[in-house]
Amino acid sequence: MKVTFPHMGHLWLILKTALEGIGLEVVVPPPCTRRTLELGVRHAPESACLPLKVNLGNFLEAKELGADTIVMAGGVGPCRIGYYAQVQREILRDIGCEYKMVVFEPPDVHFSEVWDKVKYLNRRPWQEGVRGVILAWQKACAVDSLEQEVQHLRPREAKPGQADAVFQQALGELDAAGSRGEIKKIVKKAKSEMAKIPRHGGGPLLRVGIVGEIYTLLEPLVNLNIERRLGALGVEVVRGLFLSRWINDNLFKGLLPLPGHHPEKTAPPFLNHFVGGHGWESVGDTVTFARHGCDGVIQLAPLTCMPEIVAHSVMPAVQEARGIPVMTIYLDEQTGEAGLQTRLEAFVDMLRWQKGRKAAERRGTYLQQKLFQGAENKCQKFT
Repeated sequence: MKVTFPHMGHLWLILKTALEGIGLEVVVPPPCTRRTLELGVRHAPESACLPLKVNLGNFLEAKELGADTIVMAGGVGPCRIGYYAQVQREILRDIGCEYKMVVFEPPDVHFSEVWDKVKYLNRRPWQEGVRGVILAWQKACAVDSLEQEVQHLRPREAKPGQADAVFQQALGELDAAGSRGEIKKIVKKAKSEMAKIPRHGGGPLLRVGIVGEIYTLLEPLVNLNIERRLGALGVEVVRGLFLSRWINDNLFKGLLPLPGHHPEKTAPPFLNHFVGGHGWESVGDTVTFARHGCDGVIQLAPLTCMPEIVAHSVMPAVQEARGIPVMTIYLDEQTGEAGLQTRLEAFVDMLRWQKGRKAAERRGTYLQQKLFQGAENKCQKFT
């Protein structure tokens, strides 16, 4: 059995470690490129959302490398990921690309089914398999820790790209790491190198939160490297959705002490219930970012994504009530780099203008108070 899976950002590193840990031969699909997208678009229905098309391209490229089994996640609720596997299985069969598919539905809904599939895949004694899964979890935490450091550094580094170069090198080393000790050494070394990166002495930076559907948030091919683009424009990106947090929230039920999403506390009264996908979290995170003083929020979603369309519909109310500008970007295979760059530059210019105006208003209010206080003192002396 040669197992492959869909690409989604740095998920490959975690899944590869976990699947090798239970004794499977893993075929990591090539990183997502325009070819991956073109392969998927060629065979997928036009109205399908972008993640389905890119994943289809992943499976076709992995087949060229000898993969014969797909491991992927399913879903419940209004999001279309719930029938991705069935649609992709039919498409692959129609074009003569035979695969076995192992689909993991959410464990809180189908736990016994998940357990049966884990037993089917496992090729090692349970103790060794568990050790491999724990190692994968530790790598997920390491990747997310370094990625947050890179998000902080991008708008501050004197020479763009240095933090990303250190991060990419660390990813390669984490892939080869076989113990918790090695992982800790790699993280420590990478953070030490990042700390030495020269910073520029520019003025105050903007902070922009990114919310939206998980695949468009985490896969750079799909979002056209939006976080790097914002970093180059002098914007510090903050994001609430990371792989380790997603695993903790959805697989461990928040048992580990990591920051999690609590849309039931933050999204109401704008959105009071689950709408599928990450729509509820998008609204809740936008409120959270406004509370934490972010200058703006960008919502990302695949074109026709129903949960994010619902979230989009309430964003104007959030924007007005919380005073935070929100820009929504829908992505599909037609999205061009020049168009995205223009929208980002315009949004960032607007945020800078607004930040400058608020600062001027605060200074003006302060001067008015000082002048009023001075006049009042003179009156008291005269009387």
